[in-house]
Amino acid sequence: MPTTALQDQLERGVAALGLALPAGAVQRLLDYRALLERWNAAYNLTAVRDPAEQVTRHLLDSLAILPYVQGDTLADLGTGPGLPGIPLAIAAPGRQVLLVDSNGKKVRFLREAIRALKLEGVQAVQSRVEDVPGQFDCITARAFASLADMLAWGGRLLAPRGVWLAMKGQAPDEELPGVPAGFAVRAVHALAVPGLAARRHLVVLGRDTA
Repeated sequence: MPTTALQDQLERGVAALGLALPAGAVQRLLDYRALLERWNAAYNLTAVRDPAEQVTRHLLDSLAILPYVQGDTLADLGTGPGLPGIPLAIAAPGRQVLLVDSNGKKVRFLREAIRALKLEGVQAVQSRVEDVPGQFDCITARAFASLADMLAWGGRLLAPRGVWLAMKGQAPDEELPGVPAGFAVRAVHALAVPGLAARRHLVVLGRDTA
C-alpha cells in the first residue's frame, strides 16, 4: 500500500479517536511502522504483516488508550516491538518512558527504533517484569498476562497514586475477581479502534486506598 494511503488511513483514525497529535507525529508513527516492517522480515517481531493492518492493529490500537495515560513516568511491560509504548511516546512526548521486554531480539529493535526516531526520554531494557526497579505514574500492558499475574509480577512498580492500564480483547469479567488485595479496578472501558471489528477493552486499575 502506498505511503500516502497509509497516512490517510492513520490521519482518519486519529481524527476518529478525537486526538490532536503534535506536529510531525503522524510521520514518526509511519516511520516506526516502516522500521518494524523492515526488521520483521528477519526478526519476526509481529505476526501482523499487512501495512494497513499494522496501522490499525498496532498504531491506532495503541493510540486508543492515550486519553487515559497520565503522569510524568510510564513503564510499558511486555512491550514486544514497542506496543503501546512507542506510539504513546510519539503521540504525547515529554514523559519518561521505559519499554520492558525479556526478548533480546525485540529489545535490540526497540533500541534501534529509539535511536532512529530520536525518541527523547525513552529507554528499552531487557528484563523480566519482576526485576524492574522503581515506580511509575502509569503502567501499560497489552495482551501481556492475566490481571492477577500482571499485578503479582509488577504491582510494586505502580506509584501510590499511579494508574495501571491493562489492554484486553474481550471484556475480562472472569479476571476481575482475581485482582489481588491492595489494588482496585477503577473502570473498564470498551474501546472503539477505527477499522477494527474485534473487541477491545481497557481495564484501569489503581492502588486500593480503602
